[in-house]
Amino acid sequence: MTQKLFKFATVFIAGLALCTASSSQNSVKNSAEWPTKTVHIIVGFPAGSSPDLTARTFAEPLAKALGQSVIVENKVGAGGNIAADYVAKATDDHTIGLMINGNMTIAKLINPKLPYDPLKDLAPISLIGSSPLVLTAPINSPGATPQEFLAAARLAGDQWSYGTPGVGTVGHIGMEFLKTKSKINPVHVPYPGYPQVANAMLGGQLQLSLLPPALAMAQIRNGKLRAIGVTSSVRSTLVPELPSLSEAGVQGFNLEIWNAVAAPRSMPKPVVDRLSTLFSEIARTPEMRQKLFQQGWQVAGTSAEGLANRIKSDTKLLGDVITQRGIKAE
Repeated sequence: MTQKLFKFATVFIAGLALCTASSSQNSVKNSAEWPTKTVHIIVGFPAGSSPDLTARTFAEPLAKALGQSVIVENKVGAGGNIAADYVAKATDDHTIGLMINGNMTIAKLINPKLPYDPLKDLAPISLIGSSPLVLTAPINSPGATPQEFLAAARLAGDQWSYGTPGVGTVGHIGMEFLKTKSKINPVHVPYPGYPQVANAMLGGQLQLSLLPPALAMAQIRNGKLRAIGVTSSVRSTLVPELPSLSEAGVQGFNLEIWNAVAAPRSMPKPVVDRLSTLFSEIARTPEMRQKLFQQGWQVAGTSAEGLANRIKSDTKLLGDVITQRGIKAE
């Protein structure tokens, strides 16, 4: 009896292994034939926003490379997290997302009730591009140099205010990070978006903010706002005329915003690998480099592993700031 049971178990395990191998082979085969229908790129911000423009810039060359149509869909809300959650839960193997770094790093740390976990539910595809923010102030702000401006900010303490697009945004966390490094202490005032922040500075309601270069430089070059410095550790190719805050004496401060492509964690790895290769190759073409530069991005075009490493390092950096400053979703 024991010998018969042993023989049965051996045959059963062998059959199970054969089925598993067959299933794996079918998965790889199907992935090689992918895509079998329209690919959807989900964006969590409105039409005309930076992530939307980047997604639409990639749609045509990606469709050409895949031999299948590619559609950009906007699912706006919650700072891009509604779209990120939609991507995380997609099961059709033809849905990916173009997201900003907050959606892929510290979203769950800011709001533990978030319905998705970026580190567990999203599969990195490629880091597209990065950009520093510009510490910007009203044109009549005090101090002839960045060092003198920061000295004036320290003296002002909580009598000064800074604006951001909301609690938990990179602009918010970045300014709290800057506060710890520079010993300034302005009060946070959230606004619906960066354009409203810039308008508040123009109107004198705010004394400083971290703005994206494209928005900041339009006002700075028109003589309406003043640039103090960029948040990268060295000068940026996007705005080489501006000093880094490190040059202004803020040591150990380095912050960038970035956008990237991710898939649901359930998407087959061969498909993710193929998409990673395509996005990386497309991003690094001369034509795409120029288009992304005009949109305000320093092109990265990394592998999936490169994006995963960036997610890990930024989650640690920004997570430490969130913990130290006690930042939570409202």
